[in-house]
Amino acid sequence: MNKVLIIYTGGTIGMDCNAKTGALEPLRFDRLSNKMPELGQIPTAIEVYQFAPPIDSSDMSPLQWSQLVRVISDNYDEYDGFVVLHGTDTMAFTASALSFMLENLTKPVVLTGSQVPIGQLRTDGKENLITSIEIASAKHADGSPMVPEVCIYFSGRLLRGNRSTKVNADGFNAFDSFNYPHLADAGINIVYHEEYIRKPDYTKPMIPHFDLDPNVVIFTLFPGIQDNIVQHALDVPELRAIVMRSYGSGNAPQRPCLMNMLRDAASRGVNIVNISQCAEGTVEMGRYDTGYQLKNARVISGYDSTVESAVAKLMFLLGQYRDPEIVREKMEQNLRGEISL
Repeated sequence: MNKVLIIYTGGTIGMDCNAKTGALEPLRFDRLSNKMPELGQIPTAIEVYQFAPPIDSSDMSPLQWSQLVRVISDNYDEYDGFVVLHGTDTMAFTASALSFMLENLTKPVVLTGSQVPIGQLRTDGKENLITSIEIASAKHADGSPMVPEVCIYFSGRLLRGNRSTKVNADGFNAFDSFNYPHLADAGINIVYHEEYIRKPDYTKPMIPHFDLDPNVVIFTLFPGIQDNIVQHALDVPELRAIVMRSYGSGNAPQRPCLMNMLRDAASRGVNIVNISQCAEGTVEMGRYDTGYQLKNARVISGYDSTVESAVAKLMFLLGQYRDPEIVREKMEQNLRGEISL
């Protein structure tokens, strides 16, 4: 029988109503599992590791990402796959971070959760959890796993973790990957799209990484953005990298002052990664003059990266390398299937 480890961090899937305040608060997993007797019918051995106490995903941080990597690496040889129960608000950030921190991953790590607590009648949590366990334990005829990568399963869609983003705050179809096809679609059957699933080198060991540098900021360009405010952001002494959300295919205002500030920051070793504000498409800084000027200012193309993936990739690389030129070089490489080159 296959074995799957459920790592319960918290999130809506395991929440219940506080009798005094009426607010939702995390449950212990034993209370969650009592609301879901269907777990006993799954033909997979299931064990549980629980964060103590469970946390709301709004409180997720690099510290918890390292804790997740530690749990997975410590138990890596004992299980066929891992299911991480996680709140939806920061799930795409966590999935992206894990994809970089688990180098040469050869087993499934499936993140899932729900929009409605599992104890409520119309919950989407039961299907999400049951299907995630099935995916985490699914194997080819030769015994290799069907999906040996970090992914998100939600509402019938299996998505690459570092290509995913939360797109709906209210609906069950909370996640999508606009710039990469689904890895699988679940209906009556689970249909795996094997041509899109990563193929690891099974002769190499999985290498866990624990060090992250969170001295990263995201800023979004908009009409009327003030140079003095941008300057203040760039002058923060601890700042090591910026994810800049630009217009369209990677364009920015052609103000000399703005370009000079970006160029000066880059010369100090601050890596600036350009990603589009558009949900679909890629950055092409040579397409228009407004993008070409960014390229001349040593701004790095983020290609078709999501915000979540760009932030997680920078934190990971900054944690591994002190030399900003190495970080710059690695940011333009496809490390875990996070960008299309």
